[in-house]
Amino acid sequence: MTITWPRSAHRVTIQRDLPVPMADGVVLLADRYAPVGAVRPPTILVRSPYGRRGMFGFAYGRVFARHGFQVVLQSCRGGFGSGGLLDPLGDEHDDGLATLAWLRAQLWYGGDLAMHGPSYLGYAQWAIAPFAGPDLKAMATSVTASQFRDAAYVGGAFALESTLMWITLTASIDGPFGGAAALLAPRRTRRAALSGRPLGEMDVLSAGRDLPFFQDLLTHHADPGSYWAARDFSASVGEVGAAVTMVGGWYDVFLPWQIKDYTAMRAAGRRPQLTIGPWYHADVRHGRAANADALAWFRAHLLGDPSGLRRQPVRLYVTGAGEWRDYPDWPVPGMRERRWHLQPGRALSPDNPSPGEPDRYRYDPAHPTPALGGPVLLGNSEPRDNRRLEARRDVLVYTGPELREDTDVIGPVRAELYVRTSAEHADVVVRVCDVHPDGTSYDVCDGVRRLLPGSPPPDVDGVRRVLVDLWPVGHRFRRGHRIRLQVAGGAYPRIARNLGTGEPLGTGSAMVACLHEVFHDPVRPSAVVLPLVTG
Repeated sequence: MTITWPRSAHRVTIQRDLPVPMADGVVLLADRYAPVGAVRPPTILVRSPYGRRGMFGFAYGRVFARHGFQVVLQSCRGGFGSGGLLDPLGDEHDDGLATLAWLRAQLWYGGDLAMHGPSYLGYAQWAIAPFAGPDLKAMATSVTASQFRDAAYVGGAFALESTLMWITLTASIDGPFGGAAALLAPRRTRRAALSGRPLGEMDVLSAGRDLPFFQDLLTHHADPGSYWAARDFSASVGEVGAAVTMVGGWYDVFLPWQIKDYTAMRAAGRRPQLTIGPWYHADVRHGRAANADALAWFRAHLLGDPSGLRRQPVRLYVTGAGEWRDYPDWPVPGMRERRWHLQPGRALSPDNPSPGEPDRYRYDPAHPTPALGGPVLLGNSEPRDNRRLEARRDVLVYTGPELREDTDVIGPVRAELYVRTSAEHADVVVRVCDVHPDGTSYDVCDGVRRLLPGSPPPDVDGVRRVLVDLWPVGHRFRRGHRIRLQVAGGAYPRIARNLGTGEPLGTGSAMVACLHEVFHDPVRPSAVVLPLVTG
């Protein structure tokens, strides 16, 4: 995708540390970047817990102000001079609306508003967008979603590595060595995760102190209640009247729920724009692409200049093919689902399943099955060779025949497995890989489903039909390659290990090994469902 920027014309003035009062009396600080010579130009609001100076000030303040917008870059409560204590996700609705009320009282505010930002900054947009009023004309969101609960409890399990990375990052980013926080957080997280200690102790091990938000995540894993209801804005996405553009990455931790936001807006009759590239969450490449996308979007919807808009609303990078493609919608037209069945002899085929005995493996939480690659919050999540993982005895591997032609798979992916486990508490991890002619096996997408007593319900033989949602894909399996499916009981430390006992997430320590049986026959036709696109 070629990124082009129009020439910028404005010099920029900056007002630092503007006090913005909140409803409870707390004062947050903001910086205002204004283009010299522009009279009450459109305003872009950016609300961030990561600071408002340095690269943040340049990328979100100076860049857009030079193109004729004024930018208000505000620090969320509890950091970088803003008052109060950070309650992650919990204050962004009220604080965001209070900030809008303050904006409208400023003499320099012209009545045309946009919002911009990735990740948490994007969530802060969704927290107020349905309630912002008609002066909110446009939003530019990237690698984010309107709710983070499902990303924290992916498939009902707990996304240990990403959540621990984030609380470790936010605990130190406002300190004297804050600039190194993003570099140190993955290493500290991995060290804590591999300590073998109960999850409830890992915030201290990783961040150096007890962190309430991490403890809240553990506490509300099984009983979300009002805690998550107050932090989930997905139900009101369709009510957003602003024009919305979304930029995501195939390897991003929030991609499945970002796409749900897109489809919710489409179902409500909206016309959002969606771009998905070969990017992971902390990838600097999507930051530049998202800024260019936002600038074209804001010029169109705030300045009346649509010259930078593309003709089709959906743009996808197809990995394996190495090319960008434009489509009118998601799921893309012409997509059809095709079941690839697990077969005897660890084969995988679009043919009907053949009679055969179930395959078995033993998952031991004391020696959890690791993850090689896959979406994490910080660090490179691009595909990795999985052969070392596939050689383990606690991983089942099913491999398809050599493909006779290029096969494009674009859309949602799911698995339907018939599984019997010796413990009622267990995890089922499913991964699709692209096997190259030289034998390397690169992960394409994966997913997890946590099994609980009675969920999914077992049949008379104790076999459960387990549905696993995998990450969406846009990938070409080239001619001569093979499609491979992995089935395992863990993906540690990306996913917290299932101890097999049902003890509370934060304090459990006893461990029970679990025997998994995967059935694949005409009565119990285990399969992965792939979205094929032709033409």
